[in-house]
Amino acid sequence: MGNIELLLGDITRDYGVDAIVNAANSSLLGGGGVDGAIHRAAGPELLAECRTLGGCATGGAKTTRAYRLPCKYVIHTVGPVWHGGGQHEAALLRDCYGNAMMRAQEAGARSVAFPSVSTGVYHYPVDQAAAIALKTVQDFWDAHADSFDRILFVLFDERTLAAYKKAYEDLN
Repeated sequence: MGNIELLLGDITRDYGVDAIVNAANSSLLGGGGVDGAIHRAAGPELLAECRTLGGCATGGAKTTRAYRLPCKYVIHTVGPVWHGGGQHEAALLRDCYGNAMMRAQEAGARSVAFPSVSTGVYHYPVDQAAAIALKTVQDFWDAHADSFDRILFVLFDERTLAAYKKAYEDLN
């Protein structure tokens, strides 16, 4: 079992990973938050490639090149919008992380950096999202240990980092 790293920072910076995960909207054509930052850092070529993909369903994931980002791939996943909870939203969030890990494995990405999907403008409660994210990624890594060397979560603010640290302690 590998150790997931939790960092405070900007996911568009160089963390020495092969792929970063983008918390995208269903159009994949850029937006606010992490999505906007990734599109700005990657340059217009990312948007041009995303236009060819036909969007992405909630819970799904699609891979593009990273262009000007300091990695090889961007894995775009569409998280659920929080509407009060329930198993449907949790299942969709699990799908985001599981499908992103699957796309990373298919691309041969041995190291992956994740943001906290759905906890910004989609309002998923950070403590619940962190528990789902960490368990899903850890379970996938455990099942495919030969495929990955390093997994990190690059979190935007102290509150989110604290929630992920607590969820990580609870998981281990």
